[in-house]
Amino acid sequence: MKIFDKKIILASKSPRRSQLLAQAGFRFELKTKEVEEDYPDDLPADEVAPFLAEKKALACADFLESDDEVLIASDCVVILDDKIYGKPVDFQDAVRILRELSGRVHQVMTGVCLLSKNKKQVFNEVAYVHMDTLSDEEIHFYVETYQPYDKAGAYAVQEWIGLCKVLKIEGTNSNIMGLPMVSVYRELIAF
Repeated sequence: MKIFDKKIILASKSPRRSQLLAQAGFRFELKTKEVEEDYPDDLPADEVAPFLAEKKALACADFLESDDEVLIASDCVVILDDKIYGKPVDFQDAVRILRELSGRVHQVMTGVCLLSKNKKQVFNEVAYVHMDTLSDEEIHFYVETYQPYDKAGAYAVQEWIGLCKVLKIEGTNSNIMGLPMVSVYRELIAF
């Protein structure tokens, strides 16, 4: 059974998004462009991820060559107290972010944009992550060992923090990894 008959272009440099799409049985081509991940200062935190996903998709629209192609772009942000936690810029920033997330419940918001030559669908999914308290020693161990500089919120759920310090997740693991596959599958089939 072929689950989707259109050609898929994944506009993402994230190895985790490629892995998730492949594990879900989709065949796709990877094509990317550099896109600034900036957004208006007055944009509400819960609108940032879908805004950036759409921005990335539109920047890559010229990859679409025919009507039977669909481009997927995505962006993921961590939100705590209406504050966006993106990718850390360095070691100290990663330590700061993890200290702020320690012992708290935060949101992981993933925005997705599906784009074809004549249609666009933007949606998002949220998960709530209950983080156990992290000691400074654990934070330093994690950042030194895993170097989470390409991860929103300075951690990956599939690594040590996710395995040993995430108490509970309300939502899907794939959403936290950067591509909410249940929603992506549903929206692709409807698209």
